[in-house]
Amino acid sequence: MSAREPMATVHSALREVLQRVPDVRPVTLGTALPLERMPGDADAPHVAEAEAVEERIVRAHPVPGDPTPGFAAFLDGTQESQVLAWMGAAPIVYGRVAAVIRERVQRRLVTWRAPIVERRLYAPLAYTGRQALESAFPPPSLVDTAAPDANGEIPKPHPILLLERARSAVARAREDVERRLAEQWCRVEQRPVLIDGGIGVSETVAHSPCVVGVVKSHRALYVDGDALDTVLALRVGERSTVIRIAPRGSHMSSVLSWYLRLRSPDGHDALWGLVRVEAADADRAAPSTDATRITERADTVSRWILAERAPISLPDPRWDKMVYGVRNAEEYLKT
Repeated sequence: MSAREPMATVHSALREVLQRVPDVRPVTLGTALPLERMPGDADAPHVAEAEAVEERIVRAHPVPGDPTPGFAAFLDGTQESQVLAWMGAAPIVYGRVAAVIRERVQRRLVTWRAPIVERRLYAPLAYTGRQALESAFPPPSLVDTAAPDANGEIPKPHPILLLERARSAVARAREDVERRLAEQWCRVEQRPVLIDGGIGVSETVAHSPCVVGVVKSHRALYVDGDALDTVLALRVGERSTVIRIAPRGSHMSSVLSWYLRLRSPDGHDALWGLVRVEAADADRAAPSTDATRITERADTVSRWILAERAPISLPDPRWDKMVYGVRNAEEYLKT
């Protein structure tokens, strides 16, 4: 979408809203934080169950061999959301989501195919006057953030609640464009791709042997007790025993996973430099698991990830857990 199109930027989107929708109170752009930086209702830190499949207990495993680059590409997405105007307690929010695959060609990263970029308005139509907004911005340009739930109830008209609903809707849109781009890769490619985040949201992606997910956030921990102590004590270049993470919802698929320490935590907190890797659960329906094959796969993928620690992803504050290919994808999308 070019800069001449109606919602190419937050400023052009605000102009369109002011021209097409009566009785709105615009905000002064640049004075409010993006919704992504608001304190909100992120999932509470918790421990979830997982099954050890490589061996009976979770242990530390030094990754054998030298780190070796193995990924052909890196996939990441971004989102941004900003309040444009208010109608009483109801915010009208501009959201932009994007995803890109950066492919390694002759030791340089270039864009694979075309990135997916989508821009929409997000508003609680029960409180804004559905007809005015829908006639000015017909779907899919407009998303209702106050749609009734399974019980037919709509959210209360609390401004903070409605802002959180908008932020969640933008996050789901980002997950959707990342999933669609990953599925495109899986349909035509067999070369390994590293995805920033989990892979279980799509059966196509979760079952593909060419996909590896690297999760930087640890609000959910899939180890407890002695196993948690083992994971937090991992030294740089060590991984944990492989576990199986069961589906976390009706739309999720099981995956194999393990923890990997990218950088030494000395002088930092226990999660410094720690990532969780996800890969296809090829034996999800089998009564037994080939532990030797799983070990070889985990060691190989871990060597690939350890090789991506350089160049360092500074000045990003998450550089201890971020591989450079993901950092490159984020910087590309910012432009």
